[in-house]
Amino acid sequence: MDLSIIAPLYNEEDSVVPLYEAIVAAVQPLGLDYEVVFVDDGSRDGTVAKARQLAEDDARLKLIVFRKNYGQTPAMAAGIDYASGDILVTMDGDLQNDPADIPLLIKHIRAGFDIVVGWRHKRQDKLISRKIPSRIANWLIGKVTGVPIRDNGCSLKAYRAKVIKEVPLYSEMHRFIPAMASIAGARVAQVRVRHHARQFGVSKYGLSRVYKVLLDLLSIKTLISFANRPVLWFGMLALPAALVSAGLIAYNLYLLATMGTMAVPLAGVAILLGALATFLVMGGVLAELVYQTGDLDLGRIAMLTMNPEHPPGHAGLVQDVE
Repeated sequence: MDLSIIAPLYNEEDSVVPLYEAIVAAVQPLGLDYEVVFVDDGSRDGTVAKARQLAEDDARLKLIVFRKNYGQTPAMAAGIDYASGDILVTMDGDLQNDPADIPLLIKHIRAGFDIVVGWRHKRQDKLISRKIPSRIANWLIGKVTGVPIRDNGCSLKAYRAKVIKEVPLYSEMHRFIPAMASIAGARVAQVRVRHHARQFGVSKYGLSRVYKVLLDLLSIKTLISFANRPVLWFGMLALPAALVSAGLIAYNLYLLATMGTMAVPLAGVAILLGALATFLVMGGVLAELVYQTGDLDLGRIAMLTMNPEHPPGHAGLVQDVE
């Protein structure tokens, strides 16, 4: 199959039908073998009923239904796992992303890019609660990862399936995919896309997600900096505790040799710091084993993106295209 369009839905009963019609209108003229994957994230309104009716009338529409609300990233991950297209396009289900931009994303994937990121250059959202936090987050993510993505939060993106299916998703990690893939050597493009004001319902996302994004950013920074040698990072963390512990032990041995007594509190602190240093080093060894045997392997992602006609990009290199 050529193309899969994935859209998470959560209480979008008024949007689901026009969204489906807009996707079909945008993709049908391309002459591609395509499917549409709707992932209902535990909606409590009539979203599922309307989506099921659409799926009964069109075999190209697939519907995944969660029993409860898990969040945007798990919904996207389920759609990505289920999709069978060579090119995967993700988008929001609230009609703020414009399906008419899908052909533009596909065009740049076919030009050799592995990921094409939409950039909402005229974003139709509230300034205080959405636009300002987003700008701060994009700046911070760019500084931490070294990959200057203009709009990490835009859900309208296109991926080569063989790349995105190798990236595990959890928490709010979907917004870090372009940065991680670029670091691994994927060729990433960002292109201006349209953005519309919400027509129906209310936004499901706001400032409550900030702490999750910050924690995920800390995880990404750790992965980027020390992915190949996690034991080195844990060893660096353990070094100050080990040095202080060794100094206190030496001091107590000096007291014992010269005065026949020890500073018991200092000896206790030395033992605790020594145990902490040992724990950190063992944690590093465990992390090394997890990295070597686990699912996340940036090197494997880099190998998957290698194409003789289109050499892989470099860390931090993201190309703006029109």
